[in-house]
Formats: sequence, C-alpha cells, structure tokens
Amino acid sequence: MSSIHATAIVDAAAELDPGVEVGPYTVIGPHVKVGARTRIGAHCVIEGHTIIGSDNQIFQFNSLGAVPQDKKYAGEPTELVIGDRNTIREFCTFNLGTVQDVGVTRLGDDNWVMAYAHIAHDCQLGNQITMANNTTLAGHVQVGDWATIGGLTGVLQRMRIGAHAMVGFASHVAKDVPPFMVVDGNPLAVRAVNLVGLRRRDFSAERLSAIREMHKLIYRQGKTLDEAMAGIAALGTEVPEAAADVALMAEFLRTSVSGIAR
Repeated sequence: MSSIHATAIVDAAAELDPGVEVGPYTVIGPHVKVGARTRIGAHCVIEGHTIIGSDNQIFQFNSLGAVPQDKKYAGEPTELVIGDRNTIREFCTFNLGTVQDVGVTRLGDDNWVMAYAHIAHDCQLGNQITMANNTTLAGHVQVGDWATIGGLTGVLQRMRIGAHAMVGFASHVAKDVPPFMVVDGNPLAVRAVNLVGLRRRDFSAERLSAIREMHKLIYRQGKTLDEAMAGIAALGTEVPEAAADVALMAEFLRTSVSGIAR
C-alpha cells in the first residue's frame, strides 16, 4: 500500500504506485500519475495532467502541474511529464504546457533542481541537469543534458542551453548558449570551455582538444559564424573520437533561431 499521510488529500482518480510516499497536507489531483518509490513531501500541490516517474524525491512546498502563466491558456488538457530519479527541492513551480507548442512541459531523468526554481510552460529539459536556487526558465526554453545553471539566473522565452554548458550565477540568458561553453553575466558573455565539467564526465584528451578548437573557431579567430561552422564541420573527420561532439555543436548552431551568445 502507498504510504499516504492521514492529512493528505489524494483524489480517488489519481494513480499512485503502491510504493509512493505522500507527506502531510499534500493535495494530489485526479489526473496525476506517480511512479514507484517516489517520495512527496508535506504541503505540496500536484495537479493537472501530471505524470511523475519512479524514484523521485519531491521536497515540501512544491507546486507541480498548475496552469501555465500564459494568458492564452484556455483550459486545454496539456501535460507536465517528470522522469525518474529527480530531486526537486523546496518551493519549486513547474507548469503545464500549452497548445501553442507541443503541449507538454518535460523534465527528464536524474536532474537536481534546487529551491525556488521555476520551469514554465512547454520547457523541455533533458537529463543530469543542475538548476541552482532561484533559477527561472520562461516558456519554451530547452536545456540539454548535463547543463548546469547557476542561482538567480533568468532565461528568456525560447532560449536554448546546450548540453554540457554551464551558466554562471545571476546571469541573463537572452541568446542561445552553445554546448560545452561557460557563460555568465548581463549581458551574457562566453568565458571558456567547461573543461572542469567535461573532465568529470571522463571526456578524453582528443575530445577535449576538439571542443577547445570549436571554441577557438567561434570565439577567438574573428570568423563569421558561417566560417566557424565550416571549420567545425571539418573537425568531424579530422578527429573521429569527437565526431559526436562536433555533430552536436554543428546541429545546435545550424538550428539557432535567436542567435548564440557571442
């Protein structure tokens, strides 16, 4: 049987795995599904069409699945989907998606979301992401795997933060942040390659060298973005070990709509 505190209010239509724990005074709505061994702390409100996977730890005072903070929202049955093994600390707010986008706000697996973080409608977050305290993502933001976002950072609507990037404390993200880069400030500026993070993830010397070369092509040699992209494409054959990293960067640059931090 689920371990549900006597003071919690769980709608009879909600689907909770038998291994779920629910703390005091938490409210769970009828369209909520929660997977095995997820623990939900006290005074949380989980509503809307929200799906939460297994082995998540949701601390007290969270609001998950509330309607979007978007005046166009008209009650459509959009979703919030949270994967497995996430840690969600106190006072976070994750909103449903909207029909103006894919209709789903999504958080992947193994993410570490610290207190007071906000994930707005239609955001798409991958895996192994760290969001520090008071990180605020506006609507339609995309965040790649292993990205780290520093505390008190605001991310503008529709911006993208690439995989393995690191955004420093109290930054204003109004341009796309390419993969592997360290950025900070207001206005946002690229400082270096995220070598510390990449080494912690066991990137080989060959891969690190190729990523540093991509950084030079984009930021250190006075090239236009088209010229830098041509140089990056050539790296894929020159350094086979880094082919996937080169492809990731090339695709990110090619698909940037808002322009990159530069």
